Amino acid sequence: MGRITVEKNVGGIEGLCVITPQVHGDSRGYFVETYNQKDMLDAGLDYTFVQDNQSSSVKGVLRGLHFQIKYPQAKLVRVIKGSVFDVAVDLRKASPTYGKYHGVELSAENMKQLLIPKGFAHGFLVLSDTAEFCYKCDDFYHPNDEGGIAWNDPEIGIVWPHLQGDYNGTPCAEGYSIDGAALILSDKDQKLSGIKDAVF
Repeated sequence: MGRITVEKNVGGIEGLCVITPQVHGDSRGYFVETYNQKDMLDAGLDYTFVQDNQSSSVKGVLRGLHFQIKYPQAKLVRVIKGSVFDVAVDLRKASPTYGKYHGVELSAENMKQLLIPKGFAHGFLVLSDTAEFCYKCDDFYHPNDEGGIAWNDPEIGIVWPHLQGDYNGTPCAEGYSIDGAALILSDKDQKLSGIKDAVF
């Protein structure tokens, strides 16, 4: 071990980890191992990832809060261009931190990664002009198994940085902006219910 630094149970939430890889830089640029299974195992993180995903989004896009219902996924997420505010919400009903969230800025500059165990909802807000977001999953995507929670559910109370606007009782994006850019959500995400009414 030694090529990654792991901060475990971030935000007081069991299993949620921030991982910072070791970066080797010189006048030519840099080299970094973005994933090493042995280092993960040495840190006590035993995951087998089966799918890699990547998305590109413009400033003000908010994706989430998403999860799979019958086939929950653990995720290892990072940003390779720009920056986002990344959020995980504990949906494990037996957990002492059920309903609690933790957010962290992930960027191409800080190269931090967030390890999200099974049983969490996940989402992110793009802070930069554009962002490219990558994540590993330990189960495959099941299109008929999607679940979600409203990004602005007051029961959870996520504080999204730089976001301006007043809660109007719905997850609609209208009236919200970030640094002058309108908040952008999918039609589906603007119809999600709060944690009390969500199915998971």
